[in-house]
Amino acid sequence: MGHRGSTEVLHSTAKEQTSYGEERALIQRVKAGDHEAFEAIFRQHVSRVYRQAFKLIGNEAETEEVVQEVFLAVHKKVKAFRGESAFSTWLYRLTTNVALSRLRKRKRTKEVLLDDYLPRFQEDGHHEVRPVFNWGNELDLRLEKKELHQLIREALEELPPVDKAVIVLSDLEGISNREIGESLALSIPAVKARLHRARLFLRGKLAVSLGYSPS
Repeated sequence: MGHRGSTEVLHSTAKEQTSYGEERALIQRVKAGDHEAFEAIFRQHVSRVYRQAFKLIGNEAETEEVVQEVFLAVHKKVKAFRGESAFSTWLYRLTTNVALSRLRKRKRTKEVLLDDYLPRFQEDGHHEVRPVFNWGNELDLRLEKKELHQLIREALEELPPVDKAVIVLSDLEGISNREIGESLALSIPAVKARLHRARLFLRGKLAVSLGYSPS
């Protein structure tokens, strides 16, 4: 498996399109120990596995290690795949879990209280800070796209690992709440709650960067 460690190989691998039936046949061959079938599965899915892992991990070197670990796990665990969901769903769930395990082992650069960047409300339901100012239109005027992306990346790193995984999978990967819940062992209401909270946190961080209250 070591020959699959370089970014060049990961990015230059041609994406092969296979039908559902062809992929099922490949998986059966992989279960039987067919190395060529495993290589075909690798080529079919490595680009998306890399992309998903990178969005969660944030650096190339560690992402490559995650990809290695994911496909080693596929090699070891493929016999446990029963076909109750699509193979891609099973694989990307595995990718999420491997990446999340690494995120949990990291020490976040600083402890951030999410509540400090969430809207605050009075007992009657109104915002504590009034009037509420819509600063969204200022983003394009005051921040270059590169600066905005950097602020978002930094804010994502301050989220707890599961919250980061939820918002990355939902907003960057376009994965449904149901699939996210299955990947992270969360109920759909829990996914929605974490996603809402993470989005509010990111919005609050951007507001503060522009000099406004997160409320």
